[in-house]
Amino acid sequence: MPLFVLPDSAGHLVRLSSLLEDGPAVISFNRGHWCEYDAIELSALRQALSEIASHGAKVVSIMPETQGFISRIYADQATSFTLLSDVDNSYALIVGLVIWLGDRVRNLYLEHGLHLDQYQGSGAWFVPIPATFVVGTDGRIVSRYVDPDFRTRMEIEEILAALKVAKPQH
Repeated sequence: MPLFVLPDSAGHLVRLSSLLEDGPAVISFNRGHWCEYDAIELSALRQALSEIASHGAKVVSIMPETQGFISRIYADQATSFTLLSDVDNSYALIVGLVIWLGDRVRNLYLEHGLHLDQYQGSGAWFVPIPATFVVGTDGRIVSRYVDPDFRTRMEIEEILAALKVAKPQH
């Protein structure tokens, strides 16, 4: 998995290498607080957090929203795992997960009050393809789920099965 340094909900910089020091990581790329499918996925991860942690793993969600919106999501959803801000989708671009929504989708979103330009601090109208990676302590991807259909996400059972393979190496 490519290395990253991204700000969390409190504005502290988080490195992938530091996340992997004590165990594997579950890294989820999400479109933003406005996406109901992201909310469902984050809720499922929150509910499975103790089971995920029993494998020594940490959970991280990466969103292309400004730190202000990330901190609101963290507070509003009582999230107990790390949310990272990927402004301008810079890390998602490195991983190859970015798509442009185009003018038609932008106009549709604006008609429905979704102002990605405000949430992201950019008028580019790019979002990451939702994806989940299970990364071992050596930084290698043990399992991944990437689907351009934003409604489908990696099942918790698949994450837990991958974590059995990605046991911490002490």
